[in-house]
Amino acid sequence: MQPLRKADPSSIAGHRLLGRLGAGGMGVVYLARSGGGALVALKLIRAEHAADPGFRERFRREARAAERITGRWVVRVLGADPEAREPWLATEYVPGPSLAEAVALHGALPEPTVRALGARLASALGDVHEAGLVHRDVKPGNVLLALDGPRLIDFGIARTAGATALTATDAMIGTPGFLAPEQARVGGAGEVGPPSDVFSLGCVLAYALTGERPFGAGTVAAVVYRTVHEEPDLAAVPETLLPLVAACLAKDPAARPTAVRVRAALGEAEGPAGDWLPPGLPALIARRSSRVLDLPVAEPTMLVNAEPPQGLSRRRLLMGGSAAALAGAGGLTAWLLSRTPAETGVGTVGGMGGTGAPLPAYTLGLLSDLSGPSKAYGLAHERAARLAVETYNARRDRPVDLVLRVMDDGGTAARATAAARTLLKDENLIGVFGPATAESVLAAMSELVDRSVPLVSVFASVPVGSTVEGQTIRKTYFESRASPDSLIIPFVRFLAEREVRRTALVEDRAGGRYTWFAVKSIKDTPPGEAVGGRVTSHPVEAGSEDFASAVRAALATDPQGVMYVGTSPRRAALCARALHDHGYEGWRGTVELALRPEFLTLAGPAAEGWYVGTAYADADGIPAAKAFAAAYRKRWGIAPTTPVEPYATEAFDAVNWGIQALGAAVRNHAESEAAGVANGLRQESYRGLVRTYSSTGRDNSAAALAGLFLWQVKGGVPRFLGEFEKAAVAGT
Repeated sequence: MQPLRKADPSSIAGHRLLGRLGAGGMGVVYLARSGGGALVALKLIRAEHAADPGFRERFRREARAAERITGRWVVRVLGADPEAREPWLATEYVPGPSLAEAVALHGALPEPTVRALGARLASALGDVHEAGLVHRDVKPGNVLLALDGPRLIDFGIARTAGATALTATDAMIGTPGFLAPEQARVGGAGEVGPPSDVFSLGCVLAYALTGERPFGAGTVAAVVYRTVHEEPDLAAVPETLLPLVAACLAKDPAARPTAVRVRAALGEAEGPAGDWLPPGLPALIARRSSRVLDLPVAEPTMLVNAEPPQGLSRRRLLMGGSAAALAGAGGLTAWLLSRTPAETGVGTVGGMGGTGAPLPAYTLGLLSDLSGPSKAYGLAHERAARLAVETYNARRDRPVDLVLRVMDDGGTAARATAAARTLLKDENLIGVFGPATAESVLAAMSELVDRSVPLVSVFASVPVGSTVEGQTIRKTYFESRASPDSLIIPFVRFLAEREVRRTALVEDRAGGRYTWFAVKSIKDTPPGEAVGGRVTSHPVEAGSEDFASAVRAALATDPQGVMYVGTSPRRAALCARALHDHGYEGWRGTVELALRPEFLTLAGPAAEGWYVGTAYADADGIPAAKAFAAAYRKRWGIAPTTPVEPYATEAFDAVNWGIQALGAAVRNHAESEAAGVANGLRQESYRGLVRTYSSTGRDNSAAALAGLFLWQVKGGVPRFLGEFEKAAVAGT
């Protein structure tokens, strides 16, 4: 970026100008800050071009069309004024490097990365074409890289109006080496349409795969001639992608696939967005993202030192007055609650605050199951973690920037090991969150422990008695959830409040240790113990599905309450159906492990009325979490009537617990920020939206009960009753 010149205005339509991003024959592109604090790229058209009525009409028409583009991989138009003396257009600002810079620094990209890149760019072009626009200048310099995916820029107004290097009707439109043959032909502007963008996309894919332009280098005339008359050099393109790239580069526009077909051929690329880049590039993107530019302005509104004080170290910068905001990360909750979702900056690109000083960037790793049996929880983890990081990075008073790196472990130990090793390559990694299986926890910890990088589990729980590597001296593994062994407590407490004397347990021995321990615990402390309550258990062997016999035996004891004790949603449904078939209408309950869609679907009407103990809350049922629920739905396009996914609120809390711990590392002058975060998690509790989180949750009986909730199936869906002790007293 270049500083503003004396002739540049200091503001345009309420946008404070910070510097020049570029300039050309049509106008200047500025980096600016909106009135709401978001960084934007603001394109100002020169007055001499705006004086042309035809140009202004095209600008007006295309501005309206561009504002309709809302695709994820296209920078959105945030504002425009076609009627101004010098028309302007503001778009989201993406601080990452361009694809051209990335390839120049790191060389050709691996095929999986290019597939994800191409699929997302094809999706972006599909959105542009659907809006009636043609980009006309798809090239590596107009593709910006962010951690969650690429962004196609510079697609809208001046391009479609013929505003590239030349503007006369007999001038070519586009960038030589990446333009289509019909764009290269003089007088061929009328032929330019969506197939031209697809040709350019093919050039971009070839460039990303090989590091070379498919029509070579040299003078403009030489490159244009080869584009029109010769075949591209695709010798280094992998055979798996060669047919598609060659089809995109067909000379005849009618022979090229559409952007939609290109996307389909490359795959939808709906996997974890943060896991698409090869090693090296995420660090580059993080550095670019964390670089806060100097703020030269034509009319400064306050005095600032041009240089920081001598000897200002990275750690002293972190320990400045604004460090208190980080140390008190519990204040994130209040900050979020006091603002609308739009004010938080959630969902914006480059919506960073700052005072002009460079901010250090730290990486939070999210390691979860995004493609395996627990992918529903993994998706909730990713969405909540992104929202937490985006919310934090939108704070103007933050002393550091946070970068989220998402890794998919598929719920398996092998992939968790590989993912942890990849995360450890980032020297700024300070913590990892979110495993969905105990196997992933154990595998990841074996890699993370030697570097003292803490791991906070949101959903997974290591069974009591299992050994987590390296936890005997200094604890670096934390579970932010209540233990699965405690999930029996909400329904047992519900029965106890009703002074039941007879409780029957349907003991599903397919649940192994979990079932055995739960049955033993309930028998040792039965509901209604004070009034002589007793418990009977009625087993169903692991290899049997004869729940009818067990239910008959249980009902023979004339129980006031029946509980399915096991871990299988399908087998819980069989138990529910057997109880329903025998006409039992008393209190029935189970635990979260059985409460999956399969239970509700297979049990049908038999699930009605069941009580379930869980370790997750309903964000809509927790007053402190209602603002989070609104922001979460807005960020991810979820309908107001759709529930926030289980463990999303808890994942949001867990990440903010880690942010608070980073503040503790700063205050304690930690030599290793990761080790300092582990210390902070050990020593300080965190008051989140759902509950207070503490490192003693597995070791202290009182803390272990925090975060237990009671639900009841009503109308075929689970309904949140609240924190278990209060809900047990209130009942239905």
